[in-house]
Formats: sequence, structure tokens, C-alpha cells
Amino acid sequence: CILGTHHEKGAQTFWSVVNRLPLSGNAVLCWKFCHVFHKLLRDGHSNVLKDSVRYKNELSDMSRMWGHLSEGYGQLCSIYLKLLRTKMEFHTKNPRFPGNLQMSDRQLDEAGENDVNNFFQLTVEMFDYLECELNLFQTVFGSLDMSRSVSVTAAGQCRLAPLIQVILDCSHLYDYTVKLLFKLHSCLPADTLQGHRDRFLEQFRKLKDLFYRSSNLQYFKRLIQIPQLPENPPNFLRASALSEHISPVVVIPAEASSPDSEPITDLVDMDTASQSLFDNKFDDIFGSSFSCDPFNFNSQNGMSKDDKDRLIEQLYGEITALKEELENFKAESVRGAVQLRGRASELEAELAEQQHLKQQAQDESEFLRTELEELKKQREDTEKAQRSLTEIERRAQANEQRYSKLKEKYSELVQNHADLLRKNAEATKQITVARQAQGDVEREKKELEDSFQRMSEQAQRKSQEQAEVLEALKRELAASRQELQVLQGTLESSTQAGAEQNTRIASLEQERDRLSQAAEQHRDKMAALQAELQQLRDTLSREQESSRTELEMLQTQLRDKESTQQALQQHLAEEQLLLLQGTTHEAKRMVQDALARMEDPAHISCTGSADCLLSQALAASECAERLRDTHSKYLSDGTAVGSLLPCLALFTHLVSNTLLQGSATSHVAPVEPADRLLELCKQCGSEAVSYLSALQDPGTVASADCSLVTACLGQISAIGEELRPRGLDVKQEELGDLVDKEMAATAAAIETASARIEEMLSKARAADTGVKLEVNERILGSCTGLMQAIHVLVLASKDLQREIVESGRGAASPKEFYAKNSRWTEGLISASKAVGWGATVMVDAADLVVQGKGTFEELMVCSREIAASTAQLVAASKVKADKDSANLCKLQQASRGVNQATASVVASTKAGKSQVEEKDSMDFSSMTLTQIKRQEMDSQVRVLELENQLQKERQKLGELRKKHYELAGVAEGWEEDGEW
Repeated sequence: CILGTHHEKGAQTFWSVVNRLPLSGNAVLCWKFCHVFHKLLRDGHSNVLKDSVRYKNELSDMSRMWGHLSEGYGQLCSIYLKLLRTKMEFHTKNPRFPGNLQMSDRQLDEAGENDVNNFFQLTVEMFDYLECELNLFQTVFGSLDMSRSVSVTAAGQCRLAPLIQVILDCSHLYDYTVKLLFKLHSCLPADTLQGHRDRFLEQFRKLKDLFYRSSNLQYFKRLIQIPQLPENPPNFLRASALSEHISPVVVIPAEASSPDSEPITDLVDMDTASQSLFDNKFDDIFGSSFSCDPFNFNSQNGMSKDDKDRLIEQLYGEITALKEELENFKAESVRGAVQLRGRASELEAELAEQQHLKQQAQDESEFLRTELEELKKQREDTEKAQRSLTEIERRAQANEQRYSKLKEKYSELVQNHADLLRKNAEATKQITVARQAQGDVEREKKELEDSFQRMSEQAQRKSQEQAEVLEALKRELAASRQELQVLQGTLESSTQAGAEQNTRIASLEQERDRLSQAAEQHRDKMAALQAELQQLRDTLSREQESSRTELEMLQTQLRDKESTQQALQQHLAEEQLLLLQGTTHEAKRMVQDALARMEDPAHISCTGSADCLLSQALAASECAERLRDTHSKYLSDGTAVGSLLPCLALFTHLVSNTLLQGSATSHVAPVEPADRLLELCKQCGSEAVSYLSALQDPGTVASADCSLVTACLGQISAIGEELRPRGLDVKQEELGDLVDKEMAATAAAIETASARIEEMLSKARAADTGVKLEVNERILGSCTGLMQAIHVLVLASKDLQREIVESGRGAASPKEFYAKNSRWTEGLISASKAVGWGATVMVDAADLVVQGKGTFEELMVCSREIAASTAQLVAASKVKADKDSANLCKLQQASRGVNQATASVVASTKAGKSQVEEKDSMDFSSMTLTQIKRQEMDSQVRVLELENQLQKERQKLGELRKKHYELAGVAEGWEEDGEW
């Protein structure tokens, strides 16, 4: 199997074969499977663990199944399967540990990752692992008969064989726990590790005893060399004691050849050598020709028959001597070989131990050197940290000053920026006004140019008109000189108009020049304003750039501070979440441990009361409500984990106690309520585990709800209320009134019964005659005497009860006395009820007998029941009475009178029954032989039926009495208080 796992790099084939084996039906086969699987986990491929984890639940179910079998291999298989599951869980949580647990000190340090919390948790897990190993060790030894040589028998070796793997595991676990505890004591205070030390001392004593007992067994001596632990456990409070620790080394001899087979091989070789020596000597004497046929005496050798006989005898003598010498040589060689092998094994063991000690010393020196270097580094780091802390403080102070200056500068820049914004707005307004003025100037200029152009065109037009007129005048002058005067006047007027036009043109040109100068001045002013605006813009941009730079620096510092604060808050939230997960994990383990203890066979003998269960369930329900409130606060405020953890621990403790108390209460409860209570406890435990798992998972912590757990606790409380003793429903202050009422009711019932008997007797005398009248009178008369005796008994009981109350109450009232002695009072009430009920039932039975509808047996049973009830009343009254009391003597006399009256009722009933049966005897005078035979067969059938019914009724009577005693015990609280 081991080679197969390495060949296929896993255990799929192994599990495919195991799943077809009847492990649940054959305990020995399951035991051998556990042994093989343990070997695979230790020596198989590393993937065996991965392929086997999926079958962990099946192993747990099989372990619980075999745990119900208390004899043979059942308990062994159950504990071995638990050990295998613990081993798989340990290696799953700690993958650095190989299956055979062989690690160096450096690898052990790396497994803890130099974290004291990891070392602390790893030590706890190793304690749990070693505890399972020791449980299997002790259970195997407990199942063996140590007074016999069980280690040499096949049955004993079958049970002892797996302990070799257990011894190998225990040696490594012990060594690692010692080293881890020394490491923890160097980092943590001694008080914190008190629980670790106590648990180690307990396991040390067990392991030392088991190693010593194992080393004395013959079976282990030839297979394994078991180390012995020191006399005293290591002193973890003294760090130098680590150098005194010697790791236990388990030596397994080489399996190349068994000790029994080697002497046989040597003997065969020696026989071969001696035979060859004998052949050579025979050839030397008789010649080589005898090698082919040494007994051919007819060949020509020149010897007579007598010489040959003498020579043969001589050779036989030499052969005998050689055989004796050969036997002695063989025996000496065997003894020498055995001694040499034993010495070699001892020397190999010593060499291995010396090498281990040397390696351990080297590891310790290396460890000390590493610690020294780490201490030096820590010292240097501390000094650097101090210097860096001083520098950081100085820088922080400088940064604070710089921050205050930057803050002032920032305020000033903000003010300047606001002023610049105002100036920019004013400049923009001025530029707008200037642009409007420039636009007006442009429009005026354009209008002037348009008017000048119009004037020029008009002047041109007029010039042309004048030229045309002049031409016309010239033509007219040429045509008529007569109109010269007229033309000269017209010419003068035209000349004057031209002069005026020229003057107007000159004035227009002057106006144009003036407007051009004004436009040039506006352009200069506008350029100056634009230059000033550009300067203001440059200044504003520089100021904005500097303020933006400073603002970015401040924002960067602010973001750094915010990121630092967020990192701290995130780290705090992670720490709180880890704390919550750790607490939830431990809480879940506590609830699971309570569920496991419910399944433990040792818990079956534990019993509990319904009152204790109710108090535990009520406390758990109240704690669940508080836990719900604290959970809501935690969800709204993540820093409120401090109030959640104590409430969670208390909730887990109360739920675990409720589960165990419910299981203990179910052991003394009736079958149906016990089953419901046990099922509810399991459901409550599973719901609590689910709720704690939801709290442990960060993704489901917000949706975790304990309402299902609260509902289960409420149902458990309801069943507890059903299982409470019925007498407890009555308030203690009402017990005194109830006693008086019950005694009065009993007396009234007896008087009513007596009156009914008198009435029945008068009716019988009027209606019956003969034997029937005689029988009825005798029965009713004895019943009347019984009622009178019971009446006297009740009166005597009242007197004795009054005397007990007066002598025992002191200064208290009778009601307070009854409340103080509630158990005695409840017994008295129960006895009174039984007497009154018995009297009523007996009268009903007598009435039926008189009417011929009832049976005499029912009347006898009723009378005996009344006698038992009166005996109960006497016993209840005698509990607290003085033995010399006169009222007690009267009560005892009244009790004897009731017994005599009961005997009288039984005797009269039997006599009446016999008389009636004699009267109703069969008449055989008119019956034939066939009819008599038929009646005989019917009678035999009836006898068989009645015997069968009698047997069934007796069984039913036994069950009823058993149930009556059980219910009476619950009602009276006998399991809680044996006061009377």
C-alpha cells in the first residue's frame, strides 16, 4: 500500500478498495484498517492526506457507531478512528509537519513563523494530538489481561501492533512540546502558561508509565527499542534546563534478515563446507576413483574384506568425531553470532544516540548563536528606532510649525486671491467700458467718413454741374453775346457759391484731422489699458500657481494623514475581527465538546433535575437576548467588540451547560419526553454551532441570527416544565391549607362510603334471600367494619399530625411549618388522597358485587389497595413523630385494626365466592359421554386461555408498577431529596 501511494502519488486506489470493505460490520477488520491507514499517513505519499480528508466525516460516523459497543474491539476502533481524524486535522492545520513528524529545530521554529501566538496555538494542538495517542495507548493496555503473556499470543499481538506507530508519534510530540514550552516561557509570563504546565505534567506521567510498561513486553523487545523518560519533568521556569533535555529516540532494528533465519543459513553453509572437507579427505584416502562410486568394493584395490571393514569402522568413528566437533562448532558460532549481533545493535543504538546528542548540541549552539545575533540585531534596531523616533519627533514638530506657517500663508493667499478676483472684475469692467467707448469712436469715425464722402460726392457733382453750366454759357456766349450782362451776373453769383463751398470743404478737413487725433489718443489709452490688464493677468496667474502648489502640498499632507488614520482604523478592525473569530472558534469548540460529551458513554450515568435544567435554559435565553443586542451594536459600531466578546463567552458557557443538563435530565425522564429533550438539545447545539460559524465568517457576520437557538431553548424550557414534579406546582404557602383539605376530603369520602354501604345493605335485605342475602350481608358488614377502622385511623393520624406540627413549628405558624417541610407535607397529601380514592373504589366494587355485575377478585384487590394506602399514611405520619408519643401508639393500633378489617373483607369475600360457586356447581345427571367429553375439551381450552391471559396480565401489572414508581418518584422528587 505504501509503495502504491508513492507510485500513483495519492491514495485513490486505496480508498476505492476500502470503500468496498465491511468496516462497519467487522471490528477486527476495522482495527486492521486503522493500523494500515496510520502507516500510510506516516510513511505514504504526501498526497495521502489530501485524498483522505474528504472521508473524515465517514470516519467520525464509524467512530460513533463503534463507540456503542463496549466489549471487544468496539471501543478500540472508536478511539483509534478519533485519533486518525485528529491526526488529519493536525496535519491539515499545520502543513509544515510531515506525516512521520520528523523535523529539525529550525523547521520547528519556521512552523511557528516566529510568532508567539502561533507557538501558543501549536502547543495546544500538540497537547490534543498527544491526548488522543495516550487514550488509545491506555485503552489497549486496559483491554489486555496483563497477568498472562499476551504479547506472545496472536490476539495480544493484534492489539499491540498499532502501538508501534503510537510510540513513534508520542516520542516526537513529547520532544516538540518540551521545546515549545521552553520557547513560550522565554516570551510569556509564567502565570499565563500555568494551564500548559499542568496539562504537560499530566501527559508526562501517563507517557512515562506507558513507555515503562511497554518496554517490559516481549513483543516490543524484538521490534523496537523504547526510550525511557527522565524521573522528573523539565523545569520550564529555569531556561537553562533546556540543555538538560534529551530527546527520546526510538530505535527500530533493520529488517533485512530476521534473527531466527541467520543461524539456519550459517548451519547450511557449515554443513556444505564440512561435506566438502569430508569428500576431500575421503578422496585422499581412497583415491579419486571413489568419487564416482565410493562403495564399489569389487574394484581391484588389492585389499581384503576384513581390511575394508576395519577401514570403514575407522572412517565411521572419524565421521562421528567430526560430527560432534561440527555440532560444537555450530553451537559456538551461533552463540557468537547472536552475541555479536546484540553487541552491534547496542553499539548502533549508542552511536545513534550519540549522533542525536551531537546533532542536538549543534542545533542548540546554532539556536543560541542565532538568538544572540537576533538579540544584537534587536538591540541595534532598538537604538535605530530610538534615534529614528527622536528624528521623527523633531520632524513632526518642524512639520507642525511648517503646517501652521503654511496655514497662515494659505489664509493670506486666499485673501489675496479674493482681492485679485475683485481687481480682475473691476479691470474687466473697465475694459468693457473702454471697448464700448472705442466702439462709439469707431462708429463716429465711420459716420464722419461717410458724411465726408457724401460731401465730396456732392462737391464733385456740383463741380460737374458748374462745368456743364459753363459749357452751356460758353455755347450761349458764342450763340448770343447779347445776354452777356445776364451771364456776367450769373457768373459772379456762381463764383461766390464756389468760394463758400471751398470754405466749407476746408472746415470739414479740419474736423476730420481733429477726429483722427482723438481716435489716435483713444488707441494709445486702450493699448495702455491692455498692457496693464496683461500685467494683472500675469500677476494673477503667478499667484494662482503658487497658491495651487501650496494647496496641493497641504492636500497631499492631509491625504497622507487620512491614509495613515485609515490604515490604523483598518488594522484595528482586523485585530478586532481576529479577536472575534478566535473567541468564536473557542466558543464553537466548547459547544461541540458539549455535544461530544452528550454522545460519550461515560455521560450516561449522569442525571439531573428539571429545575436545574429550567434555570440553565432561562439564563441561556436571557444571555441570548443580550447577545442579540450587543451584536446589533457591533454591526452599527465596529469598535463595540469589547461588549460583544464577554457576552459571547457567557452565552457559549450557558448553552453548553444547558445541553449537558438536558442530556442528564433525559436519563431519568420518561422515554418519549427524554427522546424529545435529547433531540432538542442536539438541535440547539447544532444551531448554536451554525450561529457561531456565521459570526466567525466575515461575510456572514451581519446576517448571523440566534433566534433559532432562542427558540430551541424555549422548547427545552417547555419540556422541563413538563418534567417538573407535579407537587411543585402548588405554592408552599398553600400546602398547609391543602393538607387540611385533603384530610377533610378523606374523612368525608369515608363517611360517604359508610353511608353508601348501609344503603346497599338495606337494599340487599329487601331484595335478596337465601345464600345471596347471606353473602351480601357478610361482605357489606366486613366493608362497614373496614370503613370504621379507616375512620379511626384518619382521626388518629390527624391527632398525631397536630402534635407533630405543634412540637416542630416553634414560633412559626402551621402553614410555615408545612412550607418548610414541603416534601413531608406532599407525602402526607399523597397518602390521604390514596386512602380516600381507595375507599371510593372499594364501595363501587362492593356495589357491583351485590348487584351481581362485579367480581369478588376486584373487591379483594380494592381492600388490599386500601390497606397499602393506610400503610402509606401511617408511614408518612410516623416520619416526624416522636417514638414515645401516645398518639403514635393510637395510630399504630388503628393501623392494625385496618389490617384486621381488610383481612375480614378478604375472608368474607372468599367465603361468599365459595358459596356462590358451590351453588352454581354443574349438574352431570343429564349429560351424555360425548357432551362431557366436549365440556372437558372446552374447559382445557379455557384453562390455557386463562393461563395465557394470566401471564400477560402479570407482565402488564409489572410494567404498570414500574411506571407508577417512576412517576411517583418524579412527582415526589425522590431523585433530588431522599428526606423520607
